[in-house]
Amino acid sequence: MATISTLVVATVLAIRIAGAADAALDEHDSGRIVIDEVAGMLVALAGLPRSAWAIAIAFALFRFFDVVKLWPASWIDRRLGGGSGVVLDDVVSGIYANVAAHLVLS
Repeated sequence: MATISTLVVATVLAIRIAGAADAALDEHDSGRIVIDEVAGMLVALAGLPRSAWAIAIAFALFRFFDVVKLWPASWIDRRLGGGSGVVLDDVVSGIYANVAAHLVLS
C-alpha cells in the first residue's frame, strides 16, 4: 500500500516529467504521456485490499472518472497548463475512484 508521502512524491515527479514531455512534444496532454495515468491509478489503489478484484474495480472506476472528469478535474483539465494540468486532473479522478472503490468493496 502506498503511503501519503509516496503518493505526493510520485505526483510531484509525474508533474515534472509530464511538464517536460508536454514541452518536448509541443502538445498539451499528448496521448503519448502516460505518467499521469500512473499517478492517478496509484491514488485510486491507495488503501485498497491487494486483490485482483479490488484492482479491477479501482481501474474501471478510475477510467470512468477520468473520462467523465467531474469537477474539479474538468476545471483543472481546461485551465491548468504544463505538467500540473496533465497530472492533477488524473489525481482528482483517482481520488474519486478510490472513494467509490472503498464504497463498493465495503
